Amino acid sequence: MTDALAPNQYRLLTEFRRLFEGKVYKHRASNQGDFVAMHLYEDLITINRSSKLIEAVVQRKDRVLNVQNRRRGVTARRGDGTFGELIPGETAIADTGYLVSRGPIATVEIGIEVKVLAKAMIKQIDRVINDLRNQVAQFRRGGGQPISVAVVGINCAVHTIGYEGDRPFPTTGSDGFLHPYQEAPEAERRLRAEAAPEFDEFLVLRFKATNESPYPFDWDDYNETRLDYAAALSRISARYQQRF
Repeated sequence: MTDALAPNQYRLLTEFRRLFEGKVYKHRASNQGDFVAMHLYEDLITINRSSKLIEAVVQRKDRVLNVQNRRRGVTARRGDGTFGELIPGETAIADTGYLVSRGPIATVEIGIEVKVLAKAMIKQIDRVINDLRNQVAQFRRGGGQPISVAVVGINCAVHTIGYEGDRPFPTTGSDGFLHPYQEAPEAERRLRAEAAPEFDEFLVLRFKATNESPYPFDWDDYNETRLDYAAALSRISARYQQRF
């Protein structure tokens, strides 16, 4: 296991890019956030900044990713990638290509919520903020001090297309169909002011995706995004070392 990653090896950033690049992005696909979120745990293990996390995940295998996003005995809405203590007596499931095993969890030690704002951002901003804030409360149900993480993608493209089923809805720049770059600054301001204070880590991924053939993708500023993500991984590792 290495203690550093090359810039192009961060798995969460790679999988986020794959949501858009070379294919139509369908915002209603409910499992997309889960799949992106699980790769943050892979990155946490690979950077190797918390000996407690490494011991629990790699050596004892009693801390696992709960793909079903349910804690036994606790009524809580699912989160995008919850991680915690394996229920005693259960066996962790190891998957090829992944360092973090899966299994049913009794507690939440880290919870991740993923949101993507690709189009019509201001129209949905209140709902997104409420969803994010409510999810933090859900992570905390059942006690403990879970580390709460938000990963929010914000499209900054000059224009884009949204889809309802197979029907396209391109942005026009006016009349309630503003282009992403016109909405992105205000959407990020609102999120940072009204949702970010509830989380231990609030990561904004600024990207550019037009959602039209050939479906290109680019980061608004890849180096800045990479540095922000790497710093967040380091802080999450430090919090895990302190709390658990």
